[in-house]
Amino acid sequence: MTIQTRPAVKILVVDDEPDLEPLMLQRFRRQIRDGEMRFVFARDGREALSKLEDDLEIELVLSDINMPVMDGLALLAALNEMPRLLKTVMVSAYNDMLNIRIAMNRGAYDFVTKPIDFDDLETTVRKTFRELDTLREARKTRVQLDEIHAELAVAAAIQQSLLPLPLGEDSSLDVAAMMLPARHVSGDFYDYFHIGDRHFGFVMGDVAGKGIPAALFMAVARTVLRAQAFQGATPDRCLSAVNRVLLPQGAAETYVTLFYGILDLESGKLVWTTGGHTPPWIVPADGLARQLKNNCSFMVGMFEEACFECAETTIHPGDTIIVYTDGITDAENPKGEMFGKVRLSALIRDIHEASAAGMTGRIVETIRDFTAGAPQADDITLLAVRFNGRQ
Repeated sequence: MTIQTRPAVKILVVDDEPDLEPLMLQRFRRQIRDGEMRFVFARDGREALSKLEDDLEIELVLSDINMPVMDGLALLAALNEMPRLLKTVMVSAYNDMLNIRIAMNRGAYDFVTKPIDFDDLETTVRKTFRELDTLREARKTRVQLDEIHAELAVAAAIQQSLLPLPLGEDSSLDVAAMMLPARHVSGDFYDYFHIGDRHFGFVMGDVAGKGIPAALFMAVARTVLRAQAFQGATPDRCLSAVNRVLLPQGAAETYVTLFYGILDLESGKLVWTTGGHTPPWIVPADGLARQLKNNCSFMVGMFEEACFECAETTIHPGDTIIVYTDGITDAENPKGEMFGKVRLSALIRDIHEASAAGMTGRIVETIRDFTAGAPQADDITLLAVRFNGRQ
């Protein structure tokens, strides 16, 4: 019993010799019986084009060069214009090497000579089969890649839509942020929002992982935290709520580090907590920047017993809070050196007089100069909040 491993290839034989059709059908009767090959015949190039137009299953054309009405070279030129998967093998006399060379230069896949050696023809046909399989798989892969890129573009657009809009007119704050994904979509995120008239909340998160799975995990974390924040929950309670929701989602394999702070726009009191995230820098107007000390915290979405503690500090008018993900400090140059905390702190001191947008822009620009084109291994996200105080 013959096991067919691939669909039969339909072959169009184009030749004006009437004896060729019964000869081909006799010679390849076993292959026809076993479903490996199917044959269609035409007497000249014009008839061949008509059959190709009516039969989209034809993938291989076996064509003589010397024919009436439309010869093989003219047919080959027409075949090259067809937007379909098609391979052409030319047939000509042994001493007609000039036309064979022209045919090969014009895109013929291979050739056989007359009188036809049917063993050689079968070898050539099977080789063409394999080439067709390769091209078909490549086309399928290309289509899949195009679909993936389209989905990634949609995911990136959705992620961008989740980012907060500019604050508009609010003289008490100057806020700017930048996010540079290592892939199409980021596992980092930032958020900020007013809570009533007096308080301002701002968030920075970094999901373990990159790409669409991390982005989905991020979207869940953002949604839960916002829902809790607008109900007036303190930062520690917000992170606890996110932890409860994310635990079954990540199954202890995916987690997120989080910073969440609430700034009192009248008193300047900042209440904040971290879930395994690097604490922010406070940049006073005099430039003597300091990094807040990290309170005891757990990664969010990793441990059932995770607990989070709030800390407090006072922010004065003119101070800027800078929150970032470790894609900044872990950025590497071509030598494998990391940008690191020391370089970041020196840079923050140098740019302390800049606006929030000026600070974020300078930091990202410096990171790019430092990495000098080295591949970006991690998402880079940065948020600057300058407190101007209320008049």
